[in-house]
Amino acid sequence: MFELAEYIGIIAFAMSGFFVASRANLDLLGVLISTFLTALGGGIIRDISVDTTPFTFSHNYPGIIVLSVMIILILFKFHRRKSIENKLLFILSDSIGLISFSISGALIALEFKLNFTGVLAISFITAVGGGIVRDVIINEVPFVFKSGFYGTVALLMASCVYIFDMLNLINIASLTTLFTFGVILRLIAFYKKWSIPLK
Repeated sequence: MFELAEYIGIIAFAMSGFFVASRANLDLLGVLISTFLTALGGGIIRDISVDTTPFTFSHNYPGIIVLSVMIILILFKFHRRKSIENKLLFILSDSIGLISFSISGALIALEFKLNFTGVLAISFITAVGGGIVRDVIINEVPFVFKSGFYGTVALLMASCVYIFDMLNLINIASLTTLFTFGVILRLIAFYKKWSIPLK
């Protein structure tokens, strides 16, 4: 279950990172770094946080997936399209990545017997850590700090996984249902422009 969620998240966030890099008019190396960081950065920070060898450094598949997604998007000339971040493909890929990594991060935290706070923290880092690093590098305010409900969805997914674990309800069916609910919620929040008010 962890690997499935991880691979879905890598593909989705690789697309998201590519689109952001294209919008910022980065060169090929910049696009590669942005795509890599968005797809794998959060997972690397997560694994270091739980004192284990990063999954990306012990398995070849993550890197291969990122490169494959990047090559496919270049071949289809997505880098020449403008305002891609407002298109359904970008929004959907980013939402899928957010929910997948939120769930996989929470599962890893539970595997390492962390408490509720630990599950929230590791899930959040996995989901948005790579995007934060990417945005800082390209000199932008991280998206998660501008859209309050974005990070909130990650924390909500982590809370649900923690509750499922307490009730012994973690299985393919429950996680698939949670994944579907999370993606739909994120899409609704985006189009309805939901956010957490400052005051």
